[in-house]
Amino acid sequence: MTEQQLTGGDHRVQFDFEIGFTNGGGIQGQGFRLDIDGDDISDGEVADAIVRDLRLLMVGEVQILNKQIIREPHKRSRTTGQARSADDRIRIDLSHIVEAGMVTYPGLPAPVICDFLSREQSRAHYAPGTEFQIGMIELCSNTGTYLDSPFHRYLDGSDLTGLPLDRLADLDAIVIDVSGQAGRAVDRSQLLPYDLGGKAVLVRTGWDRHWGTDAYFQPHPFLTAAAAAHLAAEGAGLVGIDSLNIDNTSDGERPVHTTLLAAGIPICEHLTNLAALPAEGFRFTAVPVKVRGMGTFPVRAYATMPGR
Repeated sequence: MTEQQLTGGDHRVQFDFEIGFTNGGGIQGQGFRLDIDGDDISDGEVADAIVRDLRLLMVGEVQILNKQIIREPHKRSRTTGQARSADDRIRIDLSHIVEAGMVTYPGLPAPVICDFLSREQSRAHYAPGTEFQIGMIELCSNTGTYLDSPFHRYLDGSDLTGLPLDRLADLDAIVIDVSGQAGRAVDRSQLLPYDLGGKAVLVRTGWDRHWGTDAYFQPHPFLTAAAAAHLAAEGAGLVGIDSLNIDNTSDGERPVHTTLLAAGIPICEHLTNLAALPAEGFRFTAVPVKVRGMGTFPVRAYATMPGR
């Protein structure tokens, strides 16, 4: 069998092993060696290393036999074979925190967050030293950073359960930064330089700097009807904004919601921290809970970038 690495150092453990599988059968090994850190390792740690490094499934009993520690240089470098999380990718949170009493949009109720079962109450139901908290929340669907599905605007549109994950998760994404412009309207001309097809298009206005203040509810940046028509025509995968609303809320018209949701393009509003993102070269995810008969729900929106 191939020699496997556990950790760095100048000691190795030599042993025999027998592994049985829960679906029948088993394997054995003699004189197997692992690099270890330090001068000792338990049988349990050796067993875990074998199962992990050989990627064994449906493992039953693991027996470690004739174990001995030997002084011997490691056969692999410290970096070779080390577990790495998701190719060392960097994740950047783009969501606001949902808290009791917060106001996301004027006139909509704030969330109520409380215990359904407190830790103190739970102690009567479990063994001594064991306790749990079960929370309860009364929540308007338009709270915090949330995503709109077509059902939000159209009776016959797809609700949250009808949104495919390829419209919500790991989308190739771009940031269109208009934070320095003088006016509030983001028009079609500002989108023309960008390849929008299939992408999560995140419009950075910088309005999230006002989150939690009265200024956030004042006249805010928004997309125009022409901008929405261009996004739909170019086949954007999702459109997000870090403002109070993607539409102009000074009147009752909502042309951006109307156009994008008619085209099946989800909308993510109240994003934040878009300044931490590059213009391109990252992925975007904003997945809501699958609630039937609901068109909007909070999301944990985040970006994923290659590690440096």
